[in-house]
Amino acid sequence: MSSSALEAEAPDLVCQLDNVQGMVDALSAVRWKRHQDAVVELSEHGVVLIVEDTGCLQAKVYLQRELFIRYEYNAEGRPRFGVSLGLFVDCLNTFSLPGRSSMIEIQYPGPDMQLLVKSVDSLDACIYAEIRTRIPDTISWDYNFEPAGSTPLTFTVKSAALKEAIDDLEWPGSSIQILLQPVPPCVTFKGEGHGDLQQINLVSSHLDLGRYKYKFLHATTSNLPSSVIKDNRGSKLTIGRGGMLKVQHLVSVAKLATSHPQIDSARHQQPSRIAYIEFFVKPEVDEDTVHNS
Repeated sequence: MSSSALEAEAPDLVCQLDNVQGMVDALSAVRWKRHQDAVVELSEHGVVLIVEDTGCLQAKVYLQRELFIRYEYNAEGRPRFGVSLGLFVDCLNTFSLPGRSSMIEIQYPGPDMQLLVKSVDSLDACIYAEIRTRIPDTISWDYNFEPAGSTPLTFTVKSAALKEAIDDLEWPGSSIQILLQPVPPCVTFKGEGHGDLQQINLVSSHLDLGRYKYKFLHATTSNLPSSVIKDNRGSKLTIGRGGMLKVQHLVSVAKLATSHPQIDSARHQQPSRIAYIEFFVKPEVDEDTVHNS
């Protein structure tokens, strides 16, 4: 067979990852309900997974190519495909072994446009899975996040504290107000039927107020992986133009065990093993929440 024919048959992407659990954690962070469809976009820079809900909440998981120990990209442009998020996460979980880093290879597309996953680090057995994909839905909104002014309205807070504050404000069908106060520096989350919950660690010099549906705000922290809490990582919240709220988390995809010394030696040359998670939450808009317009 000619080399040109071989190149024509090359899949869009073949990549290998040495910490399946890290990928499971990152994808689970945006799994806020049982049945969710996701759009996966491939590029030479990495993999992006996008999920959304009713045009009011969108989440993205960024898996940069530096997270992978092998990343062979052969496509033109940026191919997209649709996949069940729950099925993808459950499939990856079958490759994850407690207390160790399992290595997998992911390939797209397979002969019938499947997403192919297989284990590559076991001498005794090979686990192999095929996940059916579909033509992706059009993303209903791809918001170009813009700051609300010349100085971004931003604050950082420990992820565990943020999750605890939002969990404590749970009230069916309620809305949550977020108030940034410069003096003394603090951020207040106010829920209907509750008192105020405050978290210090504000990085802002402005005062702003936004109101967001609790179910959408809760989705931004409801499935934070335990590794984020254990590592005491911080989350960043930014209010953009029109009251759009962006919530950013960092999830470690670092290797758990040292079963591949030759790979570990190269790992020290990599600047980061972090997956980036972003949520975009649209504000509620009514006569009570219109301000600074």
